[in-house]
Amino acid sequence: MQLAYLTGQRPADVLKISIHDLTDDFLLVGQGKTQNRLRISLRYEGMETKLSMFIDDLMERRMLNGIRNSRLITNSGGLRMCSQMLRNRWDEARLKAAKQAVADDNHELAASIRQFQFRDIRPKAASEIGLEHASRLLGHSKEEITRKVYRRIGEVVRPTQ
Repeated sequence: MQLAYLTGQRPADVLKISIHDLTDDFLLVGQGKTQNRLRISLRYEGMETKLSMFIDDLMERRMLNGIRNSRLITNSGGLRMCSQMLRNRWDEARLKAAKQAVADDNHELAASIRQFQFRDIRPKAASEIGLEHASRLLGHSKEEITRKVYRRIGEVVRPTQ
């Protein structure tokens, strides 16, 4: 889920990422739907990105658990994760988050959490960065597609004074 959010990629594309798609500076992504190839930077202005830190943590967990599968995303036993396994984990995480919101007496948040779907991660990622960057990250040929389909919240603007 975190990898899908940080990269803005479709679930199927996230599941097929391999450790061989990692270089010192980039995560190489092949998009199945559009056939676009992206190099997602692991460093920005000389500093590690959150994606880089996430991948480092993931690789460390893989090493500690003795996982040798080449797929980056696996289950705890080291087997590649399929879409149904991802769906099951998503449902479990969403239910846990909704229960926590109810326990915190925030029923409005719990209702929002129950409605959130995995496919909403991609638009969330696109809405939190600049339009031009979002369009390139999502692999769109035109910013208009990103703006119409994936930007679900308004632009952040400053008041006149």
